[in-house]
Amino acid sequence: MNKSDIFKFIAEQKTAFIASINEQGYPVIRAMLTPRKIDGNAIYFSTNTSSKKVKQYAENNKACIYFYKRGRFKYQGVSITGEMQVCTDQNTKNEIWRFGDKLFYKQGVTDPDYCVLRFICKSAEYYCDFKIESFELQ
Repeated sequence: MNKSDIFKFIAEQKTAFIASINEQGYPVIRAMLTPRKIDGNAIYFSTNTSSKKVKQYAENNKACIYFYKRGRFKYQGVSITGEMQVCTDQNTKNEIWRFGDKLFYKQGVTDPDYCVLRFICKSAEYYCDFKIESFELQ
């Protein structure tokens, strides 16, 4: 497994688990839909500006995301640590917007409750067949 294999693996998964740190200093994990975009070491998600995770990332940008694939006889997973940026600028929102998003954001791409999370990957651990491989992704 190498860096490009890790990003290919991520792109094939339908669910991501993202972790933030709450006000009491504990990790909080949430399931998210597949990333909207992967560009170099950046992974993009869309979300509500009013969500707790956005507030948590604004206070502490350290984050972790996890992707997995469970097969009949094989389990693969990748845990990536890095920093989460909350993007509310219109250019980034336009870039990540999809037609179906109007269902969730009534005002469209300019809805103030629509924002983008940009996760900057730092390092990863890939697990498969009882082995762990570590990678620097910077």
